Amino acid sequence: LTISFDCLNDSNVPVYSSGDTVSGRVSLEVTGEIRVKSLKIHARGHAKVRWTESRNAGSNTAYTQNYTEEVEYFNHKDILIGHERDDDNSEEGLHSIHSGRHEYAFSFELPQTPLATSFEGRHGSVRYWVKAELHRPWFLPVKLKKEFTVFEHIDINTPSLLSPQAGTKEKTLCCWFCTSGPISLSAKIERKGYTPGESIQIFAEIENCSSRVVVPKAAIYQTQAFYAKGKMKEVKQLVASLRGESLSSGKTETWNGKQLKIPPVSPSILDCSIIRVEYSLMVYVDIPGAMDLFLNLPLVIGTIPLHPFGSRTSSVSSQCSMNMNWLGLTLPERPEAPPSYAEVVTEEQRQSSLAPLGVCDDFERALPGPLFAYIQEFRFLPPPLYSEIDPNPDQPTDNRPSCPSR
Repeated sequence: LTISFDCLNDSNVPVYSSGDTVSGRVSLEVTGEIRVKSLKIHARGHAKVRWTESRNAGSNTAYTQNYTEEVEYFNHKDILIGHERDDDNSEEGLHSIHSGRHEYAFSFELPQTPLATSFEGRHGSVRYWVKAELHRPWFLPVKLKKEFTVFEHIDINTPSLLSPQAGTKEKTLCCWFCTSGPISLSAKIERKGYTPGESIQIFAEIENCSSRVVVPKAAIYQTQAFYAKGKMKEVKQLVASLRGESLSSGKTETWNGKQLKIPPVSPSILDCSIIRVEYSLMVYVDIPGAMDLFLNLPLVIGTIPLHPFGSRTSSVSSQCSMNMNWLGLTLPERPEAPPSYAEVVTEEQRQSSLAPLGVCDDFERALPGPLFAYIQEFRFLPPPLYSEIDPNPDQPTDNRPSCPSR
């Protein structure tokens, strides 16, 4: 009995996302004829956490407290052969399967709602699987379970994950009544979202005004948080690290894009109610004999890498450039002249407009004679002919004020 998936990618690894259709085949190979009651599949996905803690109930009494919690994402059952009932050993409704290899297709759709990414942690996991069960009369069921991977995609090409992360801290060392100078740390990274295999460029400045020799360092940490019965269990793991040069008193070190590569790690899990997986970049100063000075910059490990154009700004600029090219194709090089006056106004309309109006008579009495005659002279004349050359260009003068520079 075997289970195989129809993979959606070229790597032949069964990886799916919410809303995808999971399909495959259950293969049954027999050496002789058998009689089967049913062949079923059971597909399920859930997140589960579990840990124990020891408690004292008295001087000589102790007990163990269990913490468990579970979230189900989907539960699908299907019958490939036979019927639902398997608890009887009657000979009714049996199916004969001849010698050889037989394949039975199955298919189901994952929920459209967000699913948690497959994960294996210290105190919990997120798992998805398909289980096949073959039932025969007078035999124990033959069962086989095969897991598949689900990725809840995180696109780092979003404004919140493309925003820079920065911080500044300072620490003053004291020993009895003596106080040394401060140790200051400033750090910045270009964005918050990354994908495995990328390198984080760290820009930092470390100034040591104390009397001790300190060492600047950086590390990526993964934090696993598990929740059950109102309690939380946290596990912190080192993912990658780097070390700078030792700094003696009065020295300063600057990191201009020092690179720290992200190894293959699972993506961040941010939407599960009982399991969270988060990442952070810690830039810190190792101070011997004292608490370290550190900065925590949050990270999100995604599944969709940075777009080749970089950010939304370049994307918008590219789109604007495309629009300008489109405008250049549609606009003619030289504008077309407007229609002539005769094409718009007929001679009859012109003659009818010359008829005297009462309002004009009042207007004539109100205005001085020469001014009204000037208005009447040009009132019904057609507009001047269109020309692309200004017949009366402005003559340059030396007294014209210049535009102030900005």
